[in-house]
Amino acid sequence: MLTNHEQDRAGPDSSERVAPFPIPDRVPVFALPNVVFFPKTYLPLHIFEPRYRQMVADAATNGQCIAMALLKEGWEPDYYGNPPIYPIICVGRLVSVQPLPDGRSNILLQGLERADVQTEYFEKPYREAGIAAKPNVSDRQLTPDVRHSLMATLEDYLRARDGSSTCESLFRDEMNDEVLVNILATHLDCTPVEKQFLLEADSLHQRARRLGDLIQFMLHDHHGAKGWE
Repeated sequence: MLTNHEQDRAGPDSSERVAPFPIPDRVPVFALPNVVFFPKTYLPLHIFEPRYRQMVADAATNGQCIAMALLKEGWEPDYYGNPPIYPIICVGRLVSVQPLPDGRSNILLQGLERADVQTEYFEKPYREAGIAAKPNVSDRQLTPDVRHSLMATLEDYLRARDGSSTCESLFRDEMNDEVLVNILATHLDCTPVEKQFLLEADSLHQRARRLGDLIQFMLHDHHGAKGWE
């Protein structure tokens, strides 16, 4: 279940609209097999691989943006190379870097926008991509019926799982619709590929409906294998 601690972890200003930030046409890409990043959320990361140490150092002085990408299945043999990634990624702003004594660091990314990967570059130790931003400009808000349906589905699931609904304590009524949907998508305990399916939704309404369908699937999963992180 999504705890208050995990909600806090999503970022100090998650309920507010992210201020416009210039996104470069070419960004460094952090590709992982188990992380899907969403706009309007916050992602803490521990950086230890030498190539990604260099990536953070470069991003901190040039553009302040890092894109998160999901590796496609079969990445294992070539993880330290450049295995294929899904073509829709999320660009984040590097909002904090905490250097550690041994050269590692802890960073925090603020999700800005989705983007299409147009071209990949492998000239540096880490991957870069030429991108085209894909903002959901058509619907930054849900219609009341779609939001109500999503929250009702979530309440049904929490009631079935825990015996009570805790939506009111987790999500304020005034929380921005895009923030709400993307935080739920972030913490949904489904597979990375299912989260990528949510990220690739063409509109906020489509993402909310896909999210509701996944929660319904969990609700009817009598084996209890799925839930919330």
